[in-house]
Amino acid sequence: MPKIKTKEDGRHRRKLRLRKKVAGTADKPRLSIYRSLNHIYVQAVDDHNGKTLFSASSQEIEEKGKHTGNKDAAKRVGELIAEKCKQKGIDAVVFDRGGYLYHGRVKALAEGARAAGLKF
Repeated sequence: MPKIKTKEDGRHRRKLRLRKKVAGTADKPRLSIYRSLNHIYVQAVDDHNGKTLFSASSQEIEEKGKHTGNKDAAKRVGELIAEKCKQKGIDAVVFDRGGYLYHGRVKALAEGARAAGLKF
């Protein structure tokens, strides 16, 4: 009998399949996304050296009375990570959607980063 697979198992398999093709360097880091029910997190990762250069999350932009698990918050997180990249002199990144479909909050984060000047 086959084992019962969860949605998380499927996402993890898609993530590993993507990671075979996507890698970041110090000049062009990988933007890795994690999406929870309440927040969205993004990291700029240098895979060549195995280091996280910097990160941003919806917890950093949390405002009193505002919900941070929506597309507006994701767009603001994209703008925030783009600002951090610009401060370090990085203008191009590799986008790693982390096994999530490219729609909703993931798409909003990418569009926010692009609007702030990052190139994917």
